[in-house]
Amino acid sequence: MAKELVFYIVVDIFGALLSLFLGIYAVLKIRNTPGGKHYIIATLLSSLFTLFYVFELTSSSLEEIKMWIRMEYLPLSFLPVFILLMCFEFVGAKIKTGFYYVLFGLPMLTIFLQFTNDYHHIYYTSMKLKENSPFPVADLTGGPWFYIHSIFLYACVVISIVILLKHVKMVHFKFKMQLILMSLGLFAPIIGSIFYLSGTSPYSIDTGPISMSLSFLFHGAALFSFRMFNVAPIFRDIVFESMKEGVIVLNEERKVVDYNHVAKKIVPTLKSKMIGYRLDEILEKNSLLLEIIQQEKEQDYKWSIDQKTGHYHISYSPVYNKMDKLIGKVITFSDVTERVEMQEKLQKLASIDGLTQVYNRTFFLKETERLIESLSIEGAEIACIMFDIDHFKQINDTHGHEAGDTILKHVVNMAQSSLNEEDLIGRFGGEEFIIFMPNSSLQDAYKLAEETRKKIFESNKLVNGKKITVTSSFGISNTITKFGKNRPSFEELMNQADQALYTAKRTGRNCVCLFADMLQKT
Repeated sequence: MAKELVFYIVVDIFGALLSLFLGIYAVLKIRNTPGGKHYIIATLLSSLFTLFYVFELTSSSLEEIKMWIRMEYLPLSFLPVFILLMCFEFVGAKIKTGFYYVLFGLPMLTIFLQFTNDYHHIYYTSMKLKENSPFPVADLTGGPWFYIHSIFLYACVVISIVILLKHVKMVHFKFKMQLILMSLGLFAPIIGSIFYLSGTSPYSIDTGPISMSLSFLFHGAALFSFRMFNVAPIFRDIVFESMKEGVIVLNEERKVVDYNHVAKKIVPTLKSKMIGYRLDEILEKNSLLLEIIQQEKEQDYKWSIDQKTGHYHISYSPVYNKMDKLIGKVITFSDVTERVEMQEKLQKLASIDGLTQVYNRTFFLKETERLIESLSIEGAEIACIMFDIDHFKQINDTHGHEAGDTILKHVVNMAQSSLNEEDLIGRFGGEEFIIFMPNSSLQDAYKLAEETRKKIFESNKLVNGKKITVTSSFGISNTITKFGKNRPSFEELMNQADQALYTAKRTGRNCVCLFADMLQKT
């Protein structure tokens, strides 16, 4: 063997083995992913083509060289077809059925013309050994079909490159790098073939197979470094990013393998460099969300950042492979802000008295019991105030129900202007109202009641041009609530305040009466 051949043979063998290795790896790892099957076939065809070319280089006669050239065209004719199909499937594009006849018909005709070239010379008009060469090298003159096949081959590769580069701006960085590396890999054989066809390659050796080695180095980089094909196709990425729902994809080890921009908004700590990190690490500072996801609770989650608030329903979908093995999980954040806000509005409507806009009796009692239960843990003094409008029926009879409604709202406004931040007020029924004062003494309650009574009495209300003087009567009770101790229920507290109110009305109205004073008199 001529020493000038050794380098080229070694490089070609390396390329053949590399293509074969990538093909075997793809069979094991990515055969069911988009474009995976076509990638496998392309790598195996490339390996065969390069290996056959090694045999051509080591041939000692023209007949041997011609035989291996025919063998080379078995994989070479279909190689660009499967590269094109690989790229089409990877970006999610479809090929019309009729186009398949062209894609596979032309290579089959090329193979037929190659094997029968001695009879018609349509593919090669001349096949001989190159003169003044240190080793046997074929000197080939292309015929009509040679140029048709060459145009077809380069067209497939160029279309593949255009398809890939067309989507570069539409996808995330991880996809951009895949597309760029794949495109660079497709450029390599073109450059190698140009050297050969232009006659500038050393010893007229076909540099196409050698450049194929470089091509699959790029593909290998995409495969190993950027997980080529181990992701959704491009059109799925576009859909993924246009979803209104936030999506985080985890593998079986609960590591993040993908997410969309909505998920990043909900979980700001999600960044591209976090791909491959466990979700527990990413959500380390968001203990509430982490707990929800760890327990896989399907529930609403309140999101708040930069004074913006939203509500998302978290759901989970397992991901299985074709062997029904669990390989990951998809966490979905569906925006339910509108629904939650509507529920809150409905809840508010159900809890608020329509006329006076304070709590209705049912919700007031429910909320009070909840607060007392909470206060009982540490223990606290609480007070209850019952009050109503004096001679309210007379106001209705004299001035009409519309005037009566106006007076009710006026009295509530006066009472609310005296309340502390944590005090609750509700409409108990008709013209009667109730106030609950947590962490308040009897003196605090008396002060608030007296202040409210004066405001109501001193602020005459003008209704339909007529000034209406309103008075009100108040009854107050209080107790110390302590967990585990005998204490009156709030219902008892209300009854005591109601008795004090009755006493206030019986002793002349427009006054405040304490239940504690009633006990002392008895």
